[in-house]
Amino acid sequence: MTPGFPEAGRPAHLAHRDRGDTAPVLVLAVGNVLLGDDGVGQRLLAELSPLAERWGGGVEFLDGGTQGMALLGFLVGRCAVVFLDAVALGAAPGTVHRLRNQEVLAATPGAGMTAHEASAGELLRAAALVGELPPEIVVIGVEPASLETGVGLSPAVQESVPAAVRAATGILDELVSELGDWSTLA
Repeated sequence: MTPGFPEAGRPAHLAHRDRGDTAPVLVLAVGNVLLGDDGVGQRLLAELSPLAERWGGGVEFLDGGTQGMALLGFLVGRCAVVFLDAVALGAAPGTVHRLRNQEVLAATPGAGMTAHEASAGELLRAAALVGELPPEIVVIGVEPASLETGVGLSPAVQESVPAAVRAATGILDELVSELGDWSTLA
């Protein structure tokens, strides 16, 4: 592979970068399980991670909790990052949001991604600043009903979990399919 040039047959936005054993796609759950619906990202991660074999090692799953900017290093060398999070955009509680690329950056700051230290948008702007912004960015989010102190999801958010898992599974299928046989490119 020539640095800076995509491999033949690969979309340029998903070109493999020299990243050793790092999976090209990162699924990153962010949120605070002690703030009610803000823990929906971790719930979605718990539903998705048992399906890891479906993507043949092309996807890494990480619970980022409320680590904020400390997660920046996990974005390095990725072709794509899929955030799982509570997303407060003013829709009805339990609405599943699927934001991609520029939509993610347009939704933050101020439009209220979540209550934790650093939103997906802030983390992605920092990644862009240091030249490590993944070419594909997706947020699978659920509109929260409550971000008050307390453990557990509200009924509206709980009911939306299967739909959010389907949305995340669909996007992961799409991303891994676009990557092709990434394991032969290392």
